[in-house]
Amino acid sequence: MAISPTELPALDARATAAYSHLFQALGEPTRLAVLQHLASGEHRVRDLVAHTGLAQSTVSKHLSFLAQCHLVSARPEGRATWYSLTRPQDLGAVISAAEQLLRATGTHAALCTHLHHPPGPTAADPAGTTPPQESR
Repeated sequence: MAISPTELPALDARATAAYSHLFQALGEPTRLAVLQHLASGEHRVRDLVAHTGLAQSTVSKHLSFLAQCHLVSARPEGRATWYSLTRPQDLGAVISAAEQLLRATGTHAALCTHLHHPPGPTAADPAGTTPPQESR
């Protein structure tokens, strides 16, 4: 079944890059866990560290990545910084759409791991936040 161009418009190079960065931000399990935790409200870095069990520097790198994609915003208060979702309803809609697509294709989110195995953290990038290099 084909869809009309108005349902899935053609993307120029800049839009393609923007979509790619968005999906890269959403495609990393730690960042998804951080976003899910922030869905319950504003949290400090130390709250997110306690929730994820990761080092503060790792959580901060993931928050920086999410902030660059405008998915989270930071609010300084004294010595602490509070993070929140910038558009919780829109993020919820994206997650719901992804779940709907997974159901429609007969794939459950928990079983979809065969599609891509990220390289994970390395000595050079212990947070696993460096984008993968494209193969030529």
